[in-house]
Amino acid sequence: MKKIVLKKFVAEPRARIGYKIPYEAALNAAQYEAVMHNEGAALVVAGAGTGKTRTLIYRVARLIEDGTAPEQILLLTFTRKSASEMLRRASALLDGRCEKVSGGTFHSFSLQTLRTYAAHINYDPSFNVLDQSDAEDTVNLIRSQYKFEKSKKRFPQKSTLIKILSLSINKRDTVEKIIEDNFPLFSDETQNITNILLQYDIYKKKYGLMDYDDLLLNLLNLLKTSVSARRDINKRLPFVMVDEYQDTNRLQHEIVMQLAGEKQNIMAVGDDAQSIYAFRGADFQNILFFPESFTDCKVYKIEQNYRSNQPILNLTNSLINKALFKYEKELFTDRDGGELPKLVAANDERQQSEFITQQILELREQGIELNEIAVLFRSGFLAFDVEIELNKSNIPYRKFGGIKFIETAHVKDLIAYLRILFNPRDAVSWQRILLLLDGVGQRTASDIIEKLSTGVLIVSDLKNIDLKGKKQESIQELFQFLSEISNSKQGVGDKASAIAEFYKPLLKKRYDDWQKRWKDIEMFLNIAERYKSLRDFLNDMAIDPPVEAVSDLESESKEDEYLTLSTIHSAKGLEWKVVFLIWALEGRFPSAKSVDSIESLEEERRLFYVACTRAKDELYISYPMNFYDRESGFVLSEPSRFIDDIEKDLYEKYILVEEE
Repeated sequence: MKKIVLKKFVAEPRARIGYKIPYEAALNAAQYEAVMHNEGAALVVAGAGTGKTRTLIYRVARLIEDGTAPEQILLLTFTRKSASEMLRRASALLDGRCEKVSGGTFHSFSLQTLRTYAAHINYDPSFNVLDQSDAEDTVNLIRSQYKFEKSKKRFPQKSTLIKILSLSINKRDTVEKIIEDNFPLFSDETQNITNILLQYDIYKKKYGLMDYDDLLLNLLNLLKTSVSARRDINKRLPFVMVDEYQDTNRLQHEIVMQLAGEKQNIMAVGDDAQSIYAFRGADFQNILFFPESFTDCKVYKIEQNYRSNQPILNLTNSLINKALFKYEKELFTDRDGGELPKLVAANDERQQSEFITQQILELREQGIELNEIAVLFRSGFLAFDVEIELNKSNIPYRKFGGIKFIETAHVKDLIAYLRILFNPRDAVSWQRILLLLDGVGQRTASDIIEKLSTGVLIVSDLKNIDLKGKKQESIQELFQFLSEISNSKQGVGDKASAIAEFYKPLLKKRYDDWQKRWKDIEMFLNIAERYKSLRDFLNDMAIDPPVEAVSDLESESKEDEYLTLSTIHSAKGLEWKVVFLIWALEGRFPSAKSVDSIESLEEERRLFYVACTRAKDELYISYPMNFYDRESGFVLSEPSRFIDDIEKDLYEKYILVEEE
């Protein structure tokens, strides 16, 4: 007699009847598939605006509905606010059980875990945690013992030393490699830096201290060296989810691999196309090679976009499809219509700023609130000229990811020199530039200012300076320079350039990142060259109404309304109806330095992509056709190479002309 084998039926989670939440109806097909993933490793590649957070929230709820105790779920995010918001939304979706999920940042989870298992790595559970400021002060204490202040050679400041150590830990590289790649200025001091950081580590262990990076490093050490602790943690937290996986560094990736345990119930969610934090130590390869780190890892792609219209998505798809390293995906939307993105070529920087200001005013007249508009840029200094034009037009704005133009210390220093040329009795400006000089302290500065105000001391008469040593030399040099430049017939731009060159040695001495600050100064000089009158220039520099004074524009406004100026890094995760991406110019975006390596250039592409995907309804990409770069000596005139990678029929091209 023949037999028929009855196979055991194992119901998948999606087949279960009686869920409180209608998952299939509430989610699109791709989201639903990811939410219903049960056991084993999984990577959810969620494109920009596709509902990544929604997917995580629904999976937390689904796991709990399937009987998983909320305390057995670990949700790792990059901010406490993000974790709290997700669990709050999950609770609103299901019930209060979701609040019991173990949610938080890598650092908060590490701290909680190490408090419990500190003895396993020879620490007392009552160890203290140094914040950034404490860590820098501790390093400075050790640094001072080496008496580098008296050395003729330049030695990194405390903040730079901590940055070197942090990158070394998070990238899992040697201090030597970090210095070579990121701080070549200090390559001759590599051994001394290594010694100081070693003493810093010894100091912390001696006094039972950990800094933020130690929390991660010691957690990994615990997971690798203590089998009992790792098994206990894996058993207690069998389900792990990690948000924004493209932003993890090498150290965090190693921690995740340990947390996955033997069952590998790990789900990572992120977007390779939005990996833009390499400067913080984030490793793009973590998400790219995530599936290879685990056995039978399932990859889910979520491509339906709920933010942008299709013309914007067509452009961003075209841009990212040219990336060398990526997961293939094509974002789409159900939204109808939408205008083609606009590529706007301006004659120069000034015209670009005037266009943006004019267009913002027109959009405001059309009923689009300033809160729904953003101007995005690669680096903070690229917005300086736009800020001036916005101030002229009384358009209130807030700037994120950088300091306002005239609030940067180095730009304020330059303005102080020019103010003295315009008004030699300006005591505030005198105070600022005198304190920059070697050997000059508050008492000496006050004494000189008093003598200048009473006429006892005259800038053009060096004989009246009666001081000793470095004070005498540095003040004589300053007075001689100011005397020469005040008597010259140079224009505003030339005077500003001369001041910048005089100031440059002081800039180098005060700041380890002086090259970055010099970029700000170059932009300042380009703006200064446009002015014929020093008075007009200083007037425009001083026009900076407080953002909160929106009542000047709308006296009956019920809430603050302001335009957003933001670096692209600070804009990630946000969205606006209208986005202006400025300075899409080769040499600026991508930056000149990034073209030296494929990895850097590809990150610039992803940064460009992130900027464009912030727009919901309208996208403007602009660049000046003529810009002189002082550092290279070249005139930059070519649009960004990333624009060349976009199919020409996916945007409209405009050129600006002056009204006759």
